[in-house]
Amino acid sequence: MRLSPSLAACGCLIALIGGGAHAQASSTLDKVKASGSLVLAYRESSIPFSYLGADARPTGFGWEVCAKVVEQVKKATGRADLQVATQAVTSQNRIPLLQNGTIDIECGSTTNNSERAKQVAFATNYFYTGTRLLVKAGSPVQSLADLNGKKVVSTTGTTNYQVLRKVNAERKLGFELMAAKDHAESALLVQQGRVDAFGMDDILLYGLRASLPNPAEMAVVGEAIQVEPYAIMLRKDDPAFKKLVDDTLAALIRSGEFEALYKKWFLSPIPPKGINLNAPMSPQLRDNLKALSDKPAT
Repeated sequence: MRLSPSLAACGCLIALIGGGAHAQASSTLDKVKASGSLVLAYRESSIPFSYLGADARPTGFGWEVCAKVVEQVKKATGRADLQVATQAVTSQNRIPLLQNGTIDIECGSTTNNSERAKQVAFATNYFYTGTRLLVKAGSPVQSLADLNGKKVVSTTGTTNYQVLRKVNAERKLGFELMAAKDHAESALLVQQGRVDAFGMDDILLYGLRASLPNPAEMAVVGEAIQVEPYAIMLRKDDPAFKKLVDDTLAALIRSGEFEALYKKWFLSPIPPKGINLNAPMSPQLRDNLKALSDKPAT
């Protein structure tokens, strides 16, 4: 089942009046054992990590990993009758909704960095990506150096927006940086010709491109800026739940299931258009399958 928008809004209000502290009073596993419910957060357009499929239900690589976590939560809490609720989140509200207890775990494409680690916790890094540009095919913009005098959009609340603002200032690139509410809106602005480029994690750009009616109309260009890890996001100061999620990932890696899921979502045709992203596993991720590190980006 999904939480209604009014319930999500209520969760935000509770946090403002002090409910956030209450959510931290017990561990996630204690909360789940008592309530019989776990709330999984998903993104609506973070292909192929979590997004809405043709049936309007969440799907994706991160979503399937979280399904494995749910199996372990059932065992750890003794709640075979566990009810799983789902809640859509955005770049802006995902951290507040986790902190105030509206959601229990975020199964998406959130960058694990030092600043966010002050507010939330992250499981073992399960992907690595870098900021690149989505442009119209044939665009004169092929790299950062081509952005002088151009309009660039990125999604509000993302590390990519901050990276682009920083590189624009440091390299004096001279582009106008705009913000959109989500990845889908950012991509639409490029399609409509209202901006020249959309700066975002390259794998998400490939996913957005693949979901378009005519993917050949768009291109992913430019050198990768600041390679960063993705990880499942959890509440801070909850070591028991973090251990369960980390252990679940470690078991998937040892069994070969993680690599099978990777091939399914990054190297095979995926919904909704049956397009193959053809995104081979990066050296950084390959190394982390051995290291099992949750080290954040700086």
